[in-house]
Amino acid sequence: MTNPSTQIDLAANTIQEKLTFVLIHGAWATASFWDNTAAVLREAGHTVHAPEYAGHGNNIDPQVTHEQIVSSVVDYITQENIQDFVLVGHSFGGTVIAKVAEFVSDRVKRLVFFDAFVPKDGESLLDQMPAPVQQAFHGLIQASGNNTITLPFPLFRDTFVNRANLHLAKQIYEASPAEPAGPLLHKLDLKKFYSLQIPKSYLFLTEDIAYPPAPFAFHPGQSSNLGVYRLIVSDGDHISTAYTHANVLAQKLVEAGRD
Repeated sequence: MTNPSTQIDLAANTIQEKLTFVLIHGAWATASFWDNTAAVLREAGHTVHAPEYAGHGNNIDPQVTHEQIVSSVVDYITQENIQDFVLVGHSFGGTVIAKVAEFVSDRVKRLVFFDAFVPKDGESLLDQMPAPVQQAFHGLIQASGNNTITLPFPLFRDTFVNRANLHLAKQIYEASPAEPAGPLLHKLDLKKFYSLQIPKSYLFLTEDIAYPPAPFAFHPGQSSNLGVYRLIVSDGDHISTAYTHANVLAQKLVEAGRD
């Protein structure tokens, strides 16, 4: 006969805590990237913030700095007095939440890196790329004439939205702004971040090839930089999954963010 004190309450595992999320989008996107996912999370009873950060949205600033982006998110969090929240960064947003966490570590419940970059101390996002990609990006910056990067559609279509049909891929691409280059090249002082004891999760979508394949893949290429972390895996690509399967993405964010 099983001792009642040693029994596992399986029903307790189905109880879903209500979380507060702050969602930070990636490059070549705006805060609207989160609209569908945020709606699903709110319908489930969670609180969701998806702020637009400096130099993006309707006011693209080719000269915006990584520090300005981070400061704008920190300011939003403090002005809204958000406490005990899950801070999520998608793609480039991983570099943002790492720095934001340094300023509001006492408010963050857990960090979630969603197919996100996790540079080592002293590195930039671009430093994570293989040499041919770095060269291509520098070529795009030079060609832009205004310190931005616009991805060619064939590259965007086959790597960022590879699960989307052509019509949706074109819609997303046409709404994707030029990306200020400076923050992608900025080498980050992450000593404080790597000293923080905030729990971390990594959400990896298996069909996301926006980042070159092994040995550069998001997981384990970037996730392993976190040290100890919770791994959550689902299918999906880099961008279009947020538009077509927001319910799945929302559930995976809850799994990544829960206690």
